[in-house]
Order: sequence, then structure tokens, then C-alpha cells
Amino acid sequence: MNETPKVLVIIPAYNEEGSIAHVIQRIQSVSDDIDVVVINDGSRDATVEVARAAGATAVIDLPFNLGIGGAMQTGYLYAHKNDYDIALQIDADGQHDPFDIPKVIEPILRGEVNFTVGSRWVEKTAYKSSAARRVGMVIFSRLIKWVTGQVCKDPTSGFRAADKRVIEMFANYYPVDYPEVEVLVHISRRGLKFREIAVEMSERQAGSSSITPIKSIYYMVKVGLAVLISATRKEGAL
Repeated sequence: MNETPKVLVIIPAYNEEGSIAHVIQRIQSVSDDIDVVVINDGSRDATVEVARAAGATAVIDLPFNLGIGGAMQTGYLYAHKNDYDIALQIDADGQHDPFDIPKVIEPILRGEVNFTVGSRWVEKTAYKSSAARRVGMVIFSRLIKWVTGQVCKDPTSGFRAADKRVIEMFANYYPVDYPEVEVLVHISRRGLKFREIAVEMSERQAGSSSITPIKSIYYMVKVGLAVLISATRKEGAL
């Protein structure tokens, strides 16, 4: 890896005009060497205009809503095409603290792992979650441990970092629907390593979550089935 690695933050955004500028500005305050690409996922508000005015390195305006999987693959394609060494995912709603970026990418810079997940549960933090969310986390964590042999206590976290090998892999394939848990299986099955890093997270700063109670049930079933299917695929088949 270069002495000064090229680092990109990918921000998938859907109707996040109320928080996107603050997120971009906080990332820029961490380091002048970090680029930011906002993937506008078919927003109906002023997300694109606000992101550009806030100084994002690039804003990719998708013609319609692809969902988090399509938005993130677009970001990884951008990272791969522009030869970034590390690509991070940070949510547009202000939940993630950009000042944790150095901590999240450090194990990758040291060559210890290929992928990191910013976790609310590795250490005790101030973050509070609902009982239903905690149950879901436990189920997904046990499923990941059973399938991959690796431990991840916060498998749905959207604060992540990838090295060049993972960037290339995700540029070529990325799960479409609720991908956070499934990608950990793909990483592990290719002999790559991931690690959780303790971070603080806040409540979203603006807007509202797209995950409704009904969608939560669908999410649990869909992700569980996707992980099991991924585990039974032959190595290299996507």
C-alpha cells in the first residue's frame, strides 16, 4: 500500500437533505486526504444540491432508487475505477462519528484484516437500541459465527471499511437487498478476514428510517435465507 493511502468515504443517501451537509463537513474535518462520494439513491428532496454545496468530492445521482445494495455497489465501482486503497461506508443520517475513521481503518493499514465493521457492541457504549433490534443482532451474530467461524456482534452496522481486494470484489458483486450481514459471509468464504472495531453511534440527526416493523420481519427472514444460501454456494460462485 502507498505511504499515504488513498481513502474514500462512500455515503449512500436517500432523502437526507437535513443531515448530509453536516456529515460531509465532519468527514472533511478529520483529514484533507479523505475523499467523499455521495451516492444519491433517487432522492425526492434536495440531497444532491446540498451534498454538492457541502463540498463532496463527487456526487453520483442515480436515476431512481436502487436500494442500499445498488447504491453501495455504485460507490465501490467508483472506488475501484479511481484506484482507492481503502473505501469506507458511512451513513448519511449522522449516526456515525467520522472521527472514528482512523480507528476503523488502522487494522487494514497494518495489513491485519481486509475489512472492518464499526461496532456498537464490542465494548459498552452509550448507544441504546430496542429489544427487538437486540434480539435480531443476537440471531444474526450466531448465524454468522455458525457459517463463517468468525465473530461479529454488530453485523448490521453501516460503518465499514474495505481494502483493495474487497473493493474489487464488491465492485463486481454486491448483495442487493439488506446486504450488511450477507457481505460478511462472502468475505469469509474468499479467505479474507474481517474484524469489529468499537465505535460510538448516535441517533439519526434528521429524516426517518426506511425500516418499518413489517419490513423488519421481512428483513430478518430475507437476510437469514440469504446467508444460508450463500453458505451453500460453491466457492467462487456468486
